[in-house]
Amino acid sequence: MPGMMVRMSKLLPPINREAYRDGIKAMTPLGPAIAVWGVVTGVAMVNAGLTIPAALVMTFTVFAGSAQLATMPLLATGAPLPIVWVTALLVNLRFVIFAAASRRSFMHLPWRQRLLASYLNGDLGFALFSRKFANADEYGNPEQWGYFYGLAVLNWIVWQAGSIVGFLVGGLMPSDWGFELAAYLALLAVLIPMVQRIPAVAGVISTAAVAVAAVRLPMRLGLLLAVLVGVTVALLGEAWRDRHTRRT
Repeated sequence: MPGMMVRMSKLLPPINREAYRDGIKAMTPLGPAIAVWGVVTGVAMVNAGLTIPAALVMTFTVFAGSAQLATMPLLATGAPLPIVWVTALLVNLRFVIFAAASRRSFMHLPWRQRLLASYLNGDLGFALFSRKFANADEYGNPEQWGYFYGLAVLNWIVWQAGSIVGFLVGGLMPSDWGFELAAYLALLAVLIPMVQRIPAVAGVISTAAVAVAAVRLPMRLGLLLAVLVGVTVALLGEAWRDRHTRRT
């Protein structure tokens, strides 16, 4: 037990317990949407032909529903592995933006602690964390780390629980229930109010436009192109915004 505590102390920065509880409270209302999305992803993975052990390994290591759903049809149709890898990479490029936007709170931590934080970081957690500390006077303190881990740990637990339920129920749910549509709508309900900055809005609009225009491209290459364009537009928008802010 003492050895485990020492190892955990190397993985976690000093955490403010009150801020940790605040993070859990902030993430709790989003739990149902996260759980539904996890179940849908779990069902899709098993129905695509993955065994439950393989699905468990994938969900614990990848921990990215959008990348998992994007790559499953490619794996099921026997697409070349480089295409699968590039698909997962491009779908997850948004995390580059997340890391760049929150780097001030984590950049001085040891690499092990930064690595764990990067693994646990997610879309909703990043949005809530950024909104709370958007105008902070100081970055990289126990309050911010505690709030981040409160958000991230609950998100991880709910997601993994939902995924495991999806693995177990497999194809038992009738397709005419519209379960997948419900998951998309649940996520949109919590994500849309958080897309407030102009670069993020521009990235979302660009992604949607390209995805519709390129929907007929083979092997879901339209999705890759849409994500690449959206991330590029958002990054360029953030760079322009930072330059404009410094000048004013």
